[in-house]
Amino acid sequence: MKRISKSLAASLAVPAFALAGCYVAPVVDPQGNVQYHHYPLPPSGTPIAAYPVPPAPVSMPARLYPANDLANQTGMISGSVTNMRTGKGRFQLNYQGETLVGEATRHGPDEKQGVASAYGNGGTFMQCEYRMNTPVQGAGTCTFSSGARYKLHIGS
Repeated sequence: MKRISKSLAASLAVPAFALAGCYVAPVVDPQGNVQYHHYPLPPSGTPIAAYPVPPAPVSMPARLYPANDLANQTGMISGSVTNMRTGKGRFQLNYQGETLVGEATRHGPDEKQGVASAYGNGGTFMQCEYRMNTPVQGAGTCTFSSGARYKLHIGS
């Protein structure tokens, strides 16, 4: 019985020593998949403020206002954009009963301009071009596969 207890204790102690001085932090990639990475802990006595924490993703409302007759048939659409703080984001909205999901990517010399694309399981898709005025506010235009066009407003 003591032999089993010692081997159990040894098998539990090895991972504890191997991971000492590290912690595991989840990271969400642009496709929404969670990935885990380990990072070394700071030396004992080091102020926490000396180790910057990467900024967390920020979710913002997205509102699309009709810009042509086809869009008037549906009216205003609400959705959300999650800024992953990596130059990419996740875009989601409901259009005529279909959920469209996609991504937004910033580009250009000042990283304020961007494009967004989303797709629904029913075959509907949309493409947008936008410009961010601040990190949490921007505007642009979106065109759907039906031909409907909308003015896009991001943020509150």
